[in-house]
Amino acid sequence: MSDTRPGDATLSPELRAVLRRWADEGGALATRAGVVLLAADGLRDAEISRRLGVSRQTVGSWRQRWTSAGIDGLEHRPRTGRPATVDEAEVVTRTLLAPGGSGASRAVARELGLSHATVAGIRRRWRLVPDEPVSPSVPTRPPLPGADVWVMGLYVDGLRGVLLAGTRLVPSPPATSGTVIGADVLAGLDRSLDAALASTRRDGSGPAEGPGGGAGPDSRAGSGVAAGTGHAAGGSGEGAAPAEPDRNPAHGVGTTGAFGADPRQGPTDSSASGFDGRLAAGTRPAPPEVDSPARRADVGASDRALAGYLAQASRRHPDLALHAVTLWDDASEGAPAPTTNAPQPPDSTSTVTCHHIPARSTWRTFLRAMIALDSTSHPESSRRVYLDLAAELERYAAGRPDDPQHTVRWLRENVAGHLGAESAKDSSARGHTWSGVNQIDLGSFNECVVIETVRLSGTITRGEIAHRTGLTQQSVSRIARSLLDRGILIEDAQLRATSGKPRTPVRLRGAAAHALGIHIDPELLTAVVIDLDGAIVCTRTRSVSADTDPAEFVERVAALGRETLAEAGGAVRPDGFLGIGVAVPGPVDIASGTVLGPPLMSAWGDLPLLYLLKDHFPCPVIMEKDSTAAAAGERWIGRDRRARDFAYLYLGTGVGTGLYLNGDIYRGVSANAGEFGQLCAIALGRVDKDGRPEILPECNPPVSVPDLAARGGLRPVATTGGSTAAYLAVGRAAAAGDRAAAAAVREVAQAVGRGALGLIDLLDIDLIVLGGPFFTDDVADFYLAEIARTVNEFPTARRLRRVEVEPSVLSAGAAAVGAASTIFHATFTPRLRGREARARHLPTG
Repeated sequence: MSDTRPGDATLSPELRAVLRRWADEGGALATRAGVVLLAADGLRDAEISRRLGVSRQTVGSWRQRWTSAGIDGLEHRPRTGRPATVDEAEVVTRTLLAPGGSGASRAVARELGLSHATVAGIRRRWRLVPDEPVSPSVPTRPPLPGADVWVMGLYVDGLRGVLLAGTRLVPSPPATSGTVIGADVLAGLDRSLDAALASTRRDGSGPAEGPGGGAGPDSRAGSGVAAGTGHAAGGSGEGAAPAEPDRNPAHGVGTTGAFGADPRQGPTDSSASGFDGRLAAGTRPAPPEVDSPARRADVGASDRALAGYLAQASRRHPDLALHAVTLWDDASEGAPAPTTNAPQPPDSTSTVTCHHIPARSTWRTFLRAMIALDSTSHPESSRRVYLDLAAELERYAAGRPDDPQHTVRWLRENVAGHLGAESAKDSSARGHTWSGVNQIDLGSFNECVVIETVRLSGTITRGEIAHRTGLTQQSVSRIARSLLDRGILIEDAQLRATSGKPRTPVRLRGAAAHALGIHIDPELLTAVVIDLDGAIVCTRTRSVSADTDPAEFVERVAALGRETLAEAGGAVRPDGFLGIGVAVPGPVDIASGTVLGPPLMSAWGDLPLLYLLKDHFPCPVIMEKDSTAAAAGERWIGRDRRARDFAYLYLGTGVGTGLYLNGDIYRGVSANAGEFGQLCAIALGRVDKDGRPEILPECNPPVSVPDLAARGGLRPVATTGGSTAAYLAVGRAAAAGDRAAAAAVREVAQAVGRGALGLIDLLDIDLIVLGGPFFTDDVADFYLAEIARTVNEFPTARRLRRVEVEPSVLSAGAAAVGAASTIFHATFTPRLRGREARARHLPTG
């Protein structure tokens, strides 16, 4: 029986020429063309199979496709449910930001509808290989050098967008859990980008998106995967670099290429399937005539603005190699080949290299991938950094396009402190024995429960521990013996019993562990070393000025810390030094270790204080808001007197609140819970015409109390100690009975009391603790009486509770003692969240 198919012998000259060309070019299409040509010459399937080296089933399948669909049937048709093209950057983003365990290649492949081999190949190409000591590689054109990549800035104007990346050769340690930005931040950036791009398109400019260049399908939600059939989804837009197939075995993509299918299975000319690739980019107004004077003027202005931006970046970030990655560029028609040098201004001292995004990514998904890579590699690259970027894009969107300054010129803060840890640790920390390696390794949640019970009780027997905790007597005995052997507990003298054997109580051994606390204030630095029992081993202070240069300020803080540890001397055992707590005025970005424009310290700006201090101390360092640190210290030192929920009102340079709720310090989402000033303003109805709460002078006691006293008739006392000395003088006058001074203190106390009233109604707590450097003995009674009256007479549920207002058990150095206590609190306090939570708050040195 003949196996000749209809149409095999009816090849027109035109079709035969196309098939001959396919056969000559090689690849998958060559096999298909060969099947049809040999069948047209009268050969049977068995002979065709032998000549081409393929199976008879393959020959029969392609002859059937030719018979039913003609030459179109021979072209590649993407598999059902699979995208026609794969955006590598989207795969990278999903891999990096996937919640625990779901970033494996198979999981990402299922989510995006790709093959496992494709995702695995992309991960190898970007060097995102789990459990291997290799650093990611960004395959821009040319590739970014260095093993450590940071996102340092973004430049956008009406013609171009440039991402500024920084690299260095030494990779960073992996980020700790809890520091990676979330999908909500990326979604916010997408919305800000959309608004910014809509602003650039008001005058007919602005980018479209597509693989490898500045045009292509619009992925407004940042999906990064262009789905479709044939070549429609893969069409390259105007100005886009073509997405060439990856035939480099080193990229690990294999014969299927990075797009999940053999790139040779279909024509690369989108017009072959009747599709105009430029339509995939979305419609946009044609740009002005390339050679027009207006066009040349716009391009020149953009070049100068970009050069100035890069010069500013070079000055701000001298410790990194900087790279300008072009996201889109309407200043030049087409996609120019990558150059090695970006525009350099005359005064630039360092070269910024120029790159283009990878060929298999859109500019938007590439930006998302870079942000994901940065945030997962560096805990300093926190949510706050990219929320700042979103705010800058929104500012740009709200501006006027015809304004010459209408540009996005975002640069993040200097990260030099994060880069110099190796050299700094070798130099400044050499010779010190307080390594802070946390030798006290608590083996279980139950051990923390036993320690907490002993700490609250002072001294307690094993039987009482079992009764209070619900643990069995055997478990308590085993845990107590382990803690005694490690020197955390110590036994007291035996207690005689009326019957049975004598009982032996245990207590914490204060010398088992020590911590250093540092409080940073605009006028005074305080450092203390305390032991596990809360006893102060030594303390030192140093006066400072709020306008001190940040670098010099950090050096002074580090020097004070070293001096205090040196003074503690032999009292601190090297294996029992747990770390350093630093209390700072808010607001703070705990994730990136940055103090954000602290009050009365305008010279700081956004200072990455935590990581600058880590360069000086080879031990764990924790940074807390001063009011939060004071609450932690109150809980630790106060023992059973502070064994319930409370709010700590911290009277410092400003009034803040530290919250202890449900058995733990409450920090909030951004670790800035307890901002108290605006609560007072709202309670007093002090808002501006836009509804924004005013900055209350009463919430800055060292300034407001002397001012109010002077207005009341108190003669100012000549002092040389600034506002602190003036406040103390008024306090002494109030304690001595001066009416004007007393009225001034009472008025400030009333304002603070109104804010405290809001806390009581909101949180339904029955204890407020007052403390801080400006809660002195002279003024304590005024604050206690006025606040107690307010929070007990005015609350809605006043019939159901009596709110106690008590002075802090801490000294005037509450924040410094509290900062040291945060180390103990993070190490020993039992939490159901487990040790991972403690590790997140107690980083290793």
